[in-house]
Amino acid sequence: MTRVRLHDKDFETFIPEADLSAAIDRVAADVSAAYQGKQPLFVGVLNGAFFFASELLKRVTIECEITFVKVASYHGTRSTGKVSQLIGLNERIEGRHVVVLEDIVDTGHTIRHIMDILAERRPASVTIATMLYKPDAYKQDVPITYVALEIPNEFVVGSGLDHDGLGRNLRGIYKIVEKKALVESDQSIA
Repeated sequence: MTRVRLHDKDFETFIPEADLSAAIDRVAADVSAAYQGKQPLFVGVLNGAFFFASELLKRVTIECEITFVKVASYHGTRSTGKVSQLIGLNERIEGRHVVVLEDIVDTGHTIRHIMDILAERRPASVTIATMLYKPDAYKQDVPITYVALEIPNEFVVGSGLDHDGLGRNLRGIYKIVEKKALVESDQSIA
């Protein structure tokens, strides 16, 4: 198991890159089948979703477009619960099929905020596709249609996800190692 240190936290391999890749393959096949002949607009949520968007769009087999919006709701390892839109959507989406791409859905505050903005622009449909989903943390009523992988309510990094800017470039997904686990690990080595 690989360990990395990012700022003041230790992380260990949680989901290997091959498992994540296979899950993204499955989502791409599902999205391609559902949107055949509809030319959807994918809306990636920056910064984290750049990896998922890139990997998914390489595998999607339908005509489509992509754009990005940027919102923020994290500070350190916790969601602030407040979402602020930093860069808006410039494309016309009225009457279009839109697929929002997220790196991770946990509380759902970001999804709720984005869905409210998109609804004002009268798209034909809006669905959510996410690389990771934390069902135990989710507090919204917006359905998450495409989920690559469900995970427990733990803080993770890698494949676009970060800890205060670091870790996005890690292959696969890493979870935070709690201090108790570090102490037990250190004792088993001694």
